[in-house]
Amino acid sequence: MQTHAPGIAYGNGRSYGDMCLNPGGVLWHTRGLDRLCSWNAETGMLVCESGVLLRDIQQTFVPKGWMLPVTPGTQFVTVGGAVANDVHGKNHHAMGSFGDQILRLWLARSDGQIIECTRGQASEWFFATIGGMGLTGVIVRVELKLRRISGPWLDTETIPYGSLDEFFGLSDASEAAWEHTVSWIDCLSGERTRGIFMRAKPSAATIGPLPKSGTRRMPVTPPVSLVNHMTLRPFNIAYHRLQRWKAGQAVAHYEPFFYPLDGLLEWNRMYGPKGFYQYQSVVPRAAGPDATREMLREIGRSGEGSFLAVLKTFGSRAGPGMLSFPRPGVTLALDFPNRRDSTLRLFSRLDEIVLAAGGTLYPAKDARMSRRMFESGYPRLAEFLPFRDPGITSSMSRRLLGS
Repeated sequence: MQTHAPGIAYGNGRSYGDMCLNPGGVLWHTRGLDRLCSWNAETGMLVCESGVLLRDIQQTFVPKGWMLPVTPGTQFVTVGGAVANDVHGKNHHAMGSFGDQILRLWLARSDGQIIECTRGQASEWFFATIGGMGLTGVIVRVELKLRRISGPWLDTETIPYGSLDEFFGLSDASEAAWEHTVSWIDCLSGERTRGIFMRAKPSAATIGPLPKSGTRRMPVTPPVSLVNHMTLRPFNIAYHRLQRWKAGQAVAHYEPFFYPLDGLLEWNRMYGPKGFYQYQSVVPRAAGPDATREMLREIGRSGEGSFLAVLKTFGSRAGPGMLSFPRPGVTLALDFPNRRDSTLRLFSRLDEIVLAAGGTLYPAKDARMSRRMFESGYPRLAEFLPFRDPGITSSMSRRLLGS
């Protein structure tokens, strides 16, 4: 891949921020790199091109008794994008991040050089590329390991809770026996933050409810956001009541549990023509309860609010990449309708809370983080910079790195 025009790889375009955008420049579309190259049915080792969707891997190998060990909240992302963002799932405490499942990478540099790297061969390139925001070269091929499963089912439990202390108690108590843990919170519920805690583990069940067939789609973009001051509180109340009604144990198919938003394609249209921001932070575990309370208070005072609010804890391991986001701590992700200046002012106040707690933001979900915050939250940045490809640039790299 020899090129003279600076560009950035563009997979399936599911990053919420500007990581894969390059206004006025070049995008290298990688979805055509969609071949499964080799498969070892004894070891679970898969070599595939970087444009393969996680959905394609799941649909091909789950019937064969294998599954991706780690997936994010949507399966409509490419393998290359999952590596470049070092994505995480609901089981970080058990399986780490996506980068922990990678064995080998093939990287195309803009000068035409191809670098093959592993943990033991050209290892600096390997660890710079995992979580490297696509800036070390174009990932063209990946070797990763799948996990053996007995079927597509999960044993699940849904537990309502009425305070952050209760959430942290549930989270700590669940990690030993439950592989997947996640929580929805009602960010408008005041000091006694209520929410729904969900946990799951692989099931030995041979039968269970199948995911709904057919494709549902948000049909139009409304002229204004459907998530607004009039609808947000009723949305949260209704969702909390529905999930309380579903409380208890059940057997579930992996798709609705792992990828709840994939059931409605183009769901982002509900936010109207101005779109939305997602704000996802991580703070150290010791600071997690106080920082989370302070962020929720600030959101309550602001008059802004989020319907899609997710709170979970990461395990004790740091991400493998030099710029990996997953690390020991507490992560809070919230979607906000784009109200322009008022939303950005809220984010600036949240930034100060996160910075004071020793935390940072997730680049895959970001479109406005300051350079100061990025440098503070990613202390291995200086170690990463020598591996940047000078022929690669993006909106995000120009904002955070100056080029």
